[in-house]
Amino acid sequence: MSLGRFAVPAPVNEPVRAYAPGSVERERLARELDRQASVIEEIPCVIDGRHVFTGRTVDVTMPAAHGHVLARVHLAGPDEVNAAVDAAEHARREWSELPWEERVAWMLRCAELLAGPWRDVVNAATMLGQGKTVHQAEIDSACELVDFWRFNPAYAQEIYGEQPPVSPTGSWNRLEHRPLDGFVLAVAPFNFTSIALNLPTAPALMGNTVVWKPATTSVLACWHLLRLLEQAGMPPGVINMVNGHGAEVGDLLIARPELAGVHFTGSTGVFQRMWSHIGASIANYRQYPRLVGETGGKDFILAHPSADPTAVAVAILRGGFEYQGQKCSAASRVYLPASLWPAVRDQVAAGLAEMKQGDPRDFSNFVSAVIDGRAFRKHDAWLGVARAEGEVVAGGTSDGSVGWFIRPTFVRVDDPKHRLMAEEIFGPIVTAFVYDDARWSDALTLVDTTSPYALTGAVFANDRRVVAEATRALRYAAGNFYVNDKPTGAVVGQQPFGGGRASGTNDKAGSPANLRRWTSSRTIKETFVPPTSWRYPFLG
Repeated sequence: MSLGRFAVPAPVNEPVRAYAPGSVERERLARELDRQASVIEEIPCVIDGRHVFTGRTVDVTMPAAHGHVLARVHLAGPDEVNAAVDAAEHARREWSELPWEERVAWMLRCAELLAGPWRDVVNAATMLGQGKTVHQAEIDSACELVDFWRFNPAYAQEIYGEQPPVSPTGSWNRLEHRPLDGFVLAVAPFNFTSIALNLPTAPALMGNTVVWKPATTSVLACWHLLRLLEQAGMPPGVINMVNGHGAEVGDLLIARPELAGVHFTGSTGVFQRMWSHIGASIANYRQYPRLVGETGGKDFILAHPSADPTAVAVAILRGGFEYQGQKCSAASRVYLPASLWPAVRDQVAAGLAEMKQGDPRDFSNFVSAVIDGRAFRKHDAWLGVARAEGEVVAGGTSDGSVGWFIRPTFVRVDDPKHRLMAEEIFGPIVTAFVYDDARWSDALTLVDTTSPYALTGAVFANDRRVVAEATRALRYAAGNFYVNDKPTGAVVGQQPFGGGRASGTNDKAGSPANLRRWTSSRTIKETFVPPTSWRYPFLG
């Protein structure tokens, strides 16, 4: 029972460490990388606080050295999946009735544990298991997740403080922000450790219990972070982790009548399939499930003739190729005026020629390998399309002998509707279309209509009238819109993240909008002295 009206500490963004040569932080992380690379972790399912080793395992290997096994992951079957739902349902009442300040305190402690003693563990696991460079791991696994866990408590306090503005004399109106009436299914992607953990912990903060399915390729970092959640004081059954392949786990979970919501990040096709199955079974649920999804992207950079070509080239190099283009926000299609094309082309080609690729344990590498063999084969096929149907400006090669390496590739096509400009690739392949300087308005239309996605996009221009025109014309082309900046790198508390159209439900992770989706409001009206006659005065 709370005996005070408490204020959550004001959230601040976690500073990004540089890991400069010779620094203590770099040496400490290098030691942790060596330690984790020297062991094979056994990763169980976690159900009601119990570590369940099923004996049905798959190996997790390093993308940059696919012969190197990092972990064995124990897969859930129907018994484990159903036990996880039962555990979430059993824990739900006690967790939901815990004072919200106690759940906030748990999350704030998670943030400080990650910012401090767990930082190297999680960053190293992300680098080894997901192929991220030290900088990409730091901004994702450490800083962004710490930010989620600091800002979400402040947003929760804001939501709980929302009350009806009027209570007439003789009565009291109140608004209760309840958790959902059932369990939340959290389905996580491989590419962002921060997102993978925000998916289950955001609903949990609001009093929900969760069944969480991380991606098998990112489960090493997820496993360490689940242990962190437990160390911070999470009771058994609040977040239950079930490992498995897609529909083998998901179909069992969405068939349960207790399903109250889905928090999803992943492919558009998978999310649409889940939505379809839930829709077909809608009469079987105890309540209408909340569906929150962030899905695919075909993110753009559009340059006006007034733009700075160097700024555009740097945005392509960083926005398109950091983390091998495996970001839903990564630049994938570029629209350049003919007057800027030679300068931008040459600077991008020069940058790619200098860009080192290899094992992320070598801190001089800017890019590493794509996540697994399936992704490698898909991207290698796209390289074949680029060579056959476009002009490969730089890159265009691959090598899967040791690691899943796709060389960062810059392509030009003459058809603005070419599939390289329209379809999601999710790899280090960026395609450019060069338009006539006089056809700026047509370029705006192309950006808005070529792809079904609407996640992120960037416009480069020095003419303020042009910036205003593009902002209006592309209002629905991107949920996160950037002016003279790359279309990646959204920061919690600064740029809430999410897109529309085929890119998702745009419920803005890192904002109160997302947390509200995990509440179901109840209005309470109390009349202190109720009437004792049914007659109204107009009756005389």
